[in-house]
Amino acid sequence: MKKIMSTAVIAAALTTQGFAAPGCGSSDPACNIGAGTTGEVVNCKDISNVTKEQLSTLGAKFSYAYGKMIAEQTKMMKAQLDSNIEGELDSRLLAAGLLHSICQKESLLTDEEGKAVMMEVQTLMQAKMQAEQTKQMEAMQAKGAVAKEAGEAFLAENKSKEGITVTASGLQYEILQNAEGDKPKATDTVEVHYKGTLLDGTEFDSSYKRGKPIKFPLNGVIKGWTEGVQLMAVGSKYKFYIPSELAYGVRGAGANIPPNSALIFEVELISIGK
Repeated sequence: MKKIMSTAVIAAALTTQGFAAPGCGSSDPACNIGAGTTGEVVNCKDISNVTKEQLSTLGAKFSYAYGKMIAEQTKMMKAQLDSNIEGELDSRLLAAGLLHSICQKESLLTDEEGKAVMMEVQTLMQAKMQAEQTKQMEAMQAKGAVAKEAGEAFLAENKSKEGITVTASGLQYEILQNAEGDKPKATDTVEVHYKGTLLDGTEFDSSYKRGKPIKFPLNGVIKGWTEGVQLMAVGSKYKFYIPSELAYGVRGAGANIPPNSALIFEVELISIGK
């Protein structure tokens, strides 16, 4: 955080209202800015005469490139800081802090006071971040509770439908296209085409849409897949109804699969490899 804040101070000074050439003297107006002074902050007009021709040495190029880099970093964090601390960031004071240090003028804050401010902002932002994470977790847990109840109700009704087989683990499957031949073992690598949906029909993944089947070790995927694909012969196509405990469980998967979600997969087994 301390490193980020120091970068932000430099970048804001360079990209908003403050700028000073290296080695400014005591008579330079840029050295007179700050609270309680009558000097003006150097603005964009004061650097209008900076041209590419002046970037003739490696040091000059680095100075310009470094300023540009930290400016981009500051743009990304300014909105976050403005929304998390009291009062928006003041570009004039940012420039003053930078130039007072560069020009070796007396600082308006001691080193100890500056460190205390940085720590206060860091603590505040960490607390707000933790509160936001807690809020998101609670929302996901609530969503997961709904998904668990919906999944249990769906599977309880689905298992009685014609053509549905239920295994000892609770996995349900339906044969869409039967085939005879070799069946994979858990230690095999398989090649499949598939489509995955939530119970409401929302599609979250599809090799068909990507236009390319996928190969993977069968023991390296969710339990419902490991068990279910072993029932299939090459050339067959099954539809699996997978309870959450055989899928991604209480974790869910990314933003598309909530915790405790029962999932539906259509799987076509193309080949088996050792």
